[in-house]
Amino acid sequence: MEQVSQAEFWQQRYEQDSTGWDMGKISPPLKAYIDQLPESAKHQAILVPGAGNAYEVGYLHEQGFTNVTLVDFAPAPIEAFAARYPHFPSTHLICADFFSLSDEQYQFDWILEQTFFCAINPARRDEYVQQMAALLKPNGKLVGLLFNKDFGQVQPPFGGTQAEYQQRFAPYFDIEIMEPSDNSHPARQGSELFIKMRIKD
Repeated sequence: MEQVSQAEFWQQRYEQDSTGWDMGKISPPLKAYIDQLPESAKHQAILVPGAGNAYEVGYLHEQGFTNVTLVDFAPAPIEAFAARYPHFPSTHLICADFFSLSDEQYQFDWILEQTFFCAINPARRDEYVQQMAALLKPNGKLVGLLFNKDFGQVQPPFGGTQAEYQQRFAPYFDIEIMEPSDNSHPARQGSELFIKMRIKD
């Protein structure tokens, strides 16, 4: 279990193309969310942590979003993303441990969750919630998808339940939406919750 907190573990998986839940494209619910955002949102500071192959980051960039930051602590997916998007600002490609990001250096209007929560050691989930809250500006929001399923395994992806998520996030966030996704990728149909939550005042 501890190995999932090591960059080397993920680097090896990317080098071996051993990322079974990778869909090869942006997740449909997140594309739909991005597509309905107003033009004014295109300059907001957005973080995609544990971005992996970062299809969502690429899509945001293609749609004209100008202040998106990608974080992953395995260099392989960042290097691959930079090769696919040579005009993406290199200063917004951060190879670092999400949990080490300083809230004094980084503050975001919203954060996009896409298969990061399910990849971390479940023992660190409360730490995840606290770090998310620390990195958000006042009135900032966390948007994305969580697995509403128990995978019954000791390697990622790690699942969970809506009740668990509500309990973990409620101390720091007002949960505006946490409901089954109705437009998931066919391989994930019935196993995802769409979330939108706002940091508490």
